[in-house]
Amino acid sequence: MYPAKVESLKLPGACLHYEVRGSGPVLLMIPAGPMDADVFAEVAGLLAGRYTVVTYDTRGNSRSVFDGPPEDRSVADHADDAHHLLAALGSEPAYVFGTSSGALIGLGLVAAHPGQVRALVAHEPPVTELLDEAGHHRAEGRRIHETYLAEGADAALASMIRSGEMDGDREEPEGPGPEGEPGPGIPEMTARMRKNVEFYFAHQWLPLIGHVPDIAGLRAAPTRIVVAGGVESREQVAGRAAAALAGRLGTTVVDFPGDHGGGLADRPAEFAERLHSVLAGGEERYAARGSSGPS
Repeated sequence: MYPAKVESLKLPGACLHYEVRGSGPVLLMIPAGPMDADVFAEVAGLLAGRYTVVTYDTRGNSRSVFDGPPEDRSVADHADDAHHLLAALGSEPAYVFGTSSGALIGLGLVAAHPGQVRALVAHEPPVTELLDEAGHHRAEGRRIHETYLAEGADAALASMIRSGEMDGDREEPEGPGPEGEPGPGIPEMTARMRKNVEFYFAHQWLPLIGHVPDIAGLRAAPTRIVVAGGVESREQVAGRAAAALAGRLGTTVVDFPGDHGGGLADRPAEFAERLHSVLAGGEERYAARGSSGPS
């Protein structure tokens, strides 16, 4: 019903792949880690009747390719790309949604360019530096990178999941059930994700270890910032980190369907409705953790 219009944006050193659906105010959706625009395809289609939904592959992932060899990318680097993408889309402040490390990018965007963002929904940004056991998570992050260097990306990904650093994060698309068939585009997406995981651990993982958002800048920004968390991942690492960030910003976590990464895939219609309600300012109906959500 809302087919994606595929576009590209040439930036110094790379070309960004992005997709546009629907009409209305711009909603930029920033994916996590090795994921790309396709992780948002179903939710974007559901929101396209209300927003101009823009999804994209972050630089170095999938179809957003470097002009030369891959380079390390920090949160600030990715936030700068998001800034240029929004500038290319128009001058009006946009809505922004980011999940996991994509939420860190959104926070970096708001801190650096607050006038570009009307409202940000930051879904479980893994700001483990705000937790009491921050030193443990830094050490785990370094150990995971050592695993990557010694055994490769697949082993590092398995180690990351076991360690709980990104509890519930579905960095690779899940395959079909035992009686199912692969959905359209799933084999191609899975192949892209495998390449992205290699880039993630080679060039993005270390800059994420110990990353702390600009709390003072975020508190001073005119942007409405909503920290979101999965209702099923409250006690997981990223869920607790989200709560710690919300506390620093003087707010509370808004519950979203699913866990750290599951709601987008498992409950897209519910996830899309919750996101729309929050962006529209309706989060006060079920803002605090422990509420049951809309009836």
